[in-house]
Amino acid sequence: MPFLFRPKYLPQKDIPNLKGKVFFITGGTSGLGRQAILTLSAYGNPSHIYFTGRNVENAKDLIEEVGSDKATFLECDHTSLESVRAVAHQLLSHTDRLDVLVSNAGVMAIPPRLTKDEYEIQFGINHLSHALFIKLLLPLLERTAKEQGEARMVSVASLAAAHTAPGGIAFDGLRTTQDDLGMTAKWIRYGQSKLANILYTWELAKRYPWLTTASLEPGTVWTGLLSNLGFLDRMFLRLLTWWKSYSLEEGAYNACWAATAEKSKIESGRFYTPVGVRAAAMAYTEDEALAKKLWDWTQEQLKDYD
Repeated sequence: MPFLFRPKYLPQKDIPNLKGKVFFITGGTSGLGRQAILTLSAYGNPSHIYFTGRNVENAKDLIEEVGSDKATFLECDHTSLESVRAVAHQLLSHTDRLDVLVSNAGVMAIPPRLTKDEYEIQFGINHLSHALFIKLLLPLLERTAKEQGEARMVSVASLAAAHTAPGGIAFDGLRTTQDDLGMTAKWIRYGQSKLANILYTWELAKRYPWLTTASLEPGTVWTGLLSNLGFLDRMFLRLLTWWKSYSLEEGAYNACWAATAEKSKIESGRFYTPVGVRAAAMAYTEDEALAKKLWDWTQEQLKDYD
């Protein structure tokens, strides 16, 4: 539950009429993604929300809650680029419009292992899977921007980007489990994946001026990501954040703001804390050379996926 700090946001007032708009939200079967779908549906009434996830039963419950004519579940394994590609093409076969892509699916501080494509798992899920969605959906986003006046890409990142690998991103180890980064290795791996979210969003804004982009910190919310941590990690985070944690509903506010606020209120490419507050630069978050290196590395990894 929230304590001393509450986000200044009223969804019933601040979310505009979303009639006709189409959203695609990754990781929508639980946590912040699910809550964002509920909030947007309740207060904005968009034409349709497509969402990914792996829990079919949760997806059925969510669709029942928002209406089968308003939401479609696309089952996706974010550890597999082939699965991501298949889902992107499935989405393209369903709709000829995409106003907002919300890159939300993610994992946090999990034990070392690799994705099915043999990338460090946190980087593979949190960054690379979304980069492929962006690559494959850019033409539809551009078409929508031309026809409707705007399209957006919103990335759920984290202030944990400040706790990252030496140099920001340890590119040489991204095809390994990176379990050689010290006692806090799992958090460093998480931090570099969230740094990648921030940098990639920034680079997208520079390369595609027609696309409005924003990355964001949702705030400390006790979703499944945090609940699945070990006992000591949970206790440490509770001590660190007891005075500023948010409810699940409040935790979705910043993503809803970034996805629906007036275009004039968003500086494309920037990183925002709750709600809609431009974040101060952290180590590497405004490193232009690193952003370009990440872009080039990512395009090389995804070159065979069309």
